Amino acid sequence: MTSFQYDERVLVDFPDLVAGVIKAGGLSNRPSSAALRDAYFAEQAAVKARIGGTPLSALPSLKAWRRAFSAFGVSPTKYRSAAEALLRRLTKKGDIPSINTLVDIGNMVSIRYGLPVAIFDVSAIALPITVHYADGSELYSELSSSAIMRPEAGEVVFTDQQKMVVARRWCWRQSATSAANADTAEAVITIEAQHKNSAGDIENALIDLGALLAEYAGGERESAVLNADNCRF
Repeated sequence: MTSFQYDERVLVDFPDLVAGVIKAGGLSNRPSSAALRDAYFAEQAAVKARIGGTPLSALPSLKAWRRAFSAFGVSPTKYRSAAEALLRRLTKKGDIPSINTLVDIGNMVSIRYGLPVAIFDVSAIALPITVHYADGSELYSELSSSAIMRPEAGEVVFTDQQKMVVARRWCWRQSATSAANADTAEAVITIEAQHKNSAGDIENALIDLGALLAEYAGGERESAVLNADNCRF
């Protein structure tokens, strides 16, 4: 069964897209252990030191996502990619709080590579997740609200089989129904890149994600790299 896929029109318009996808089961999403928190905050310190005074807009991975957002009609400074939002918080506020095991693992790899990582709890959604252009009829609820909204026609969204949106404006924000929580035991995890020659970053990020999941969340997992020539997992 297909778990995750890209609509071909998205890949035609964004030919440099490379994505790593993990399907994991048997996970334990406890509050992060002391060892994971130590590793998480050490990574934050290392990333801050590496970025130094470099503007986030100058980082190749983030610059590419800004171009992608602009290409489908979204202001990249009003709506920042998830990776840029994390790094902006880190560089301006000093740290990113610990949430839980899966979220901390995802955030750690996201700031390490400057790429958006999404962790979708699949218990309340109908696979496959499809990345496509919205027609405006899809339904969405934000993490901080129970209100039901609709995406704008033409924006890139992730939806499940029932047309419920699980992420808006590509990698801007997940839905309330798909977010990793204390009961998450099965998940689809994605990390995406738009910059040129990004395949190596995606492959390394998948290795890091797999190792962190094995060490701190347990369970079993399988993974794949997707691109214009291989759009389904």
